[in-house]
Amino acid sequence: MKVKEVMTTRVETIDGESTVFDAIERMIEKRIRSLVVKFPGEDVPDGIITARDIVFRVIAQKRNLREVKVSDVASRPLITTEQGASLSDVAKLMEESGVERVFIRDNNEIIGVVALLDIMAGTLIMRARGRNVI
Repeated sequence: MKVKEVMTTRVETIDGESTVFDAIERMIEKRIRSLVVKFPGEDVPDGIITARDIVFRVIAQKRNLREVKVSDVASRPLITTEQGASLSDVAKLMEESGVERVFIRDNNEIIGVVALLDIMAGTLIMRARGRNVI
């Protein structure tokens, strides 16, 4: 099964100069756990800020949400792959990179994201279709 069959196409971005408070507002409003980050002076987004980053790197350290910039706590590089990659390829990439989500690109454009739950769901779908798992 290819990642394009299970990926989520709703990907939100945020400018690295925005505050962590802005990121939290967007994540809560959109009911998502991560935002793709576009760093100042770069044409292509190359980072991610997650709920985990915010909780561990800002809130737990009692830093001011309105003063800390997204670029100060975002992780880079953004781990990406092509939409034709298999679920097993993405699972291996996640394991090697130590990440819970991989972003799907078409040339330099981010078109989707695949998370751990998407891989599990894809595995169930394949099993229901009578195919070998991953």
